[in-house]
This record gives sequence, structure tokens and C-alpha cells, in this order.
Amino acid sequence: MDYISTRDASSTPAKFADILLGGLAPDGGLYLPAEYPQLDDATLTQWRTLLAEKGYAALAAEVLKLFIDDIPAEDIEAMTARAYTSSKFASEEIVPVTRLEGQLYLGHLSEGPTAAFKDMAMQLLGELFEYELGRRGETMNILGATSGDTGSSAEYAMRGRTGIRVFMLTPAGRMTPFQQAQMFGLDDPNIFNIAVDGVFDDCQDIVKAVSGDAEFKREYRIGAVNSINWARLVAQVVYYVSTWLKITETNDQQISFSVPTGNFGNICAGHVARQMGLPIDRLIVATNENDVLEEFFRTGYYRPRTAEKTVATSSPSMDISRASNFERFLYDLLEGDAARVRFLLDTAHTQGGFSLAEDRIMMDVIDEFGFGAGKSTHADRVATIKDTWERLGVMIDPHTADGVFVARDWRKDVDTPIVCLETALPVKFAETIVEATGQEPEIPERFAGILDAERHVTDLPNDVEKVKQFIIDSIEGTEVR
Repeated sequence: MDYISTRDASSTPAKFADILLGGLAPDGGLYLPAEYPQLDDATLTQWRTLLAEKGYAALAAEVLKLFIDDIPAEDIEAMTARAYTSSKFASEEIVPVTRLEGQLYLGHLSEGPTAAFKDMAMQLLGELFEYELGRRGETMNILGATSGDTGSSAEYAMRGRTGIRVFMLTPAGRMTPFQQAQMFGLDDPNIFNIAVDGVFDDCQDIVKAVSGDAEFKREYRIGAVNSINWARLVAQVVYYVSTWLKITETNDQQISFSVPTGNFGNICAGHVARQMGLPIDRLIVATNENDVLEEFFRTGYYRPRTAEKTVATSSPSMDISRASNFERFLYDLLEGDAARVRFLLDTAHTQGGFSLAEDRIMMDVIDEFGFGAGKSTHADRVATIKDTWERLGVMIDPHTADGVFVARDWRKDVDTPIVCLETALPVKFAETIVEATGQEPEIPERFAGILDAERHVTDLPNDVEKVKQFIIDSIEGTEVR
């Protein structure tokens, strides 16, 4: 399996282990497989039995093997077995699926150590990084940005691992107290939290700028765990497969997914699964008030906002206006025309956006990819949380509420079951839960006392050079095992 860049498909193909450690391509693009592996009826039948008999970890290994040919199969199996265990996840199923009402289901992705769907990829990424660095005798300094859950999931997956440091940028004051406590409460010598004076998009821009400095990246061995890293995205493909297997009985049955998304990584994994031939009907993009993606899939206009116009909402992990993984879909939409991808994204950056709205063929193609979209407001998500709790006895977090609200609106347009992918447990967003239900969400025993822990975080301005200097100083002041 070879990998190519969305910005230059003619560049020398890379292998999985190389892009695992590299993150962004040298030309600033994102990696995609040269072609998607295809699923046939026999494979789906085999996987149905495998999931039932051996569980999620075994299924994950089989999916990963389709994308990885430079790591021995037995090593992949060992890593998935360590990543997806009941000692790390609250459910032995790893990703349970429950019926919410009628043909609307919840895919529970928040059973991991930080109660967020990001654990699904991060636990595997920690295994992959440590394995490949050990194989090469190298170290890595991971640089990432988080709008809420990526940071804690990455840090919990990487803490204490051999050869790894983590530098995680957060938008100062834009995460919930629980999210901050999860990250800033860690006191591991290989974990560095940085609160940037800005919004998530500013943090993401800093990560891209540092990663785009080839000399700095090489000298200080910078790697990435954000969803720009293909390894993380392919790990997320697994739960689309497992969810489809749990909902269906035969291989000709389709289901749809409603996915709360800000950076387009979660739903991009669904796009990959659909391109592989997994029987997915609709991929429904659910946004909050930061509705750049909803506007594109509804109208064909892509108009990312400035940091000043990115709204702070009660589903903060989706307060993103420039979705990094949208580039991967755009590459597929334009049939691999890397030059046009670069041109359109440069236009979006310099002129505030671009439009495919007048290209009717293109709009038809977008529909053929199965995408739909909807958006939710604070009032919508509060009402949805209140309804699911009082009427159905199910408490959901604000991001999942966005997904449920949009899914309910789409039920009139789709005939297939809709699975809303849960993003986090309600405990991470207590203020909104109290507003909606009048009561505090349950705190799982493993998080008892987390809000009382001492904080370990460095405040920095929105300045690439200041962040670089902090990385240099921290590397020189610490050793990795």
C-alpha cells in the first residue's frame, strides 16, 4: 500500500510507517492511500463472524492490514490487542451500539480512558508510535492542537511511553473545566501543555507552520497526532465497520451515520469506509453554529471564517471553521486533481473561500458521495439533551446532541437506520447538562477528584516562534526514556 499527497499526487509514494511518523506531507498536503482497498461480500461475511467470536481488537487488526504492508501482521494483531482491552475501555464490546428510539441508534465511542471518541484512535496510535520508534531506534516530539478532547486522549495514550514527548496546544479559556483538568492535571515528564492566546484554528495554524518548517521538523523530530495523521484516521474506520456489522444482519443492508464534526476527521473516516465499499447510505455532517461544513454540503460554497468570527459555543470541540480533513474529501471529489486542490485551498485562504455551487455536475457528485448536512444551535442541543433524558432516560453530551438533533431532522429523507456517533460522556460538559436537565451528570469512578488536581500548563501568545522556542527549551531540559 502506497500513500500520496493531496497536494502533489506525482510525488514519490510513501509507506505507512513513514507517514505514521511524518504527519503532513513535505508539500503541506495530507496523505491518502494511492487507492482504497475494496471490501467484497466474502470479507464482510468473514468479519461478521470475527467480530462476534473474537471481538473489536481482532476486527481492527484485519482492517489495518488492508492499509499496512510494512509492519508484520502478527505485530499489528499484538498492538490492536493491547490497545482495545477491557482494562482500558469500560465496555468489553469497546464500541457498544444501542437503540435510542425507532430507527435512530447511538454508537458509543466514549468508553475509553478519557471518555471521548478520540480514544478510539489514540490508544492505537500510542502503540504504533512506540513500536515504530523502537524499531528505528528514534525519538519523537509530538506537536498537536486540540479544541477539547484530542489533547487529553493523546496525552493519556502517550504518557510514559518510550521515546516520546507530547506538546499540546489548546485555545486558552475555550475548553470546559473538566477538559482542562484532564489535560492540565497530568504531571508526566514527557507531557507539555501550552495554552495559546487564540482559538483552535490559531493552534492548528501553529502546528501546520511548525510542521511546514522542514528544517525545524527534521532537527527536532516533530510528529503529529491530530487527525491530519492518516494512521489516526484509518483507526477510526474500524468503528464504522463494527457498527455496521452490529446493526445489520445481511451484507446488502445499508445504514446511515450522523456525525458531529468540526475538523472533518471523524466523518472523513466514514467517507473512507464508504469508498471501500462498506454499505453506507448517508454520511450526515452535524455542525454547531460554526457551520462552514454544513454550508458547503448544502450549497457548494466553502467559506472558512477568521478566528474572530469563530463562535464560542456549548459544543466547544466543534468550534472550528477551517476543517483540516476536508482536504482529503476535496481530493477525492476532484478525482485526484492535486493542482486544483491546492488552488482551491489557497483561494480559500487568501480570498475567504471558493464555490462549486454553479457546477451542477460537481454538486451531483457531492451527493453521490452520500453526504448530507445539518446544524444545531445552543437552544437545539439543550432541548435535545432535555428530551433524551426526560423522555428516553438517556443522557448525552452537547456534541452528541448536535448529532441527534440533525439526525432527527434527516429521518424524513432516509429509509435506512441512522447511527449517531457519540463523541463524549456528559460529565465533560457539566454546565450545559445542568442547564438542560437541572442535574449534574454522573462522574465515572475513574475520574473522581480530577477537578481538584494541580494544573501543569504554560501560557503562550499566538506566535509560532515563541512556540518553537518553548519546544526547543523543553527538549533540552528533559530526557525521554
